Amino acid sequence: MPMTTAAQQRATAKVEYDAFLATCPSRMLLDRISDKWVGLVLCALGDAPRDPATGSAVLRYSELGRRLAGVSPKMLSQTLRALERDGLVTRTATPTVPVTVTYELTDLGHSLRGALRVVKEWAEGHMDDVLAHREAYDVGMR
Repeated sequence: MPMTTAAQQRATAKVEYDAFLATCPSRMLLDRISDKWVGLVLCALGDAPRDPATGSAVLRYSELGRRLAGVSPKMLSQTLRALERDGLVTRTATPTVPVTVTYELTDLGHSLRGALRVVKEWAEGHMDDVLAHREAYDVGMR
């Protein structure tokens, strides 16, 4: 039996990614990106003002927390850590007093943000329709 390298094994697995299969790692990624906080964090970072020094759109942790009404500090930290681990966000700590921590989207994060922004805009644009359908459904269920 011929031996395959780790790179060859990854290449073979990549061809076989199928989110409909229970064992496919893309399921974990879909689970991550379907989280409401992930979508909102990516959209907020993408809409952030540009840093004049770098030209990058960055937000501090506290700015993200204020922008995302209702997110707890724990959930925001967990979400940012997961996004950083997945390569969607970069975290930069500047040694000031107190330490300044900023977040920005990576190229990978920008590519996902585009898709999630469309979903966000769809939800905002169709909320009245959905609410009307919910109301009609609930009346019919009584």
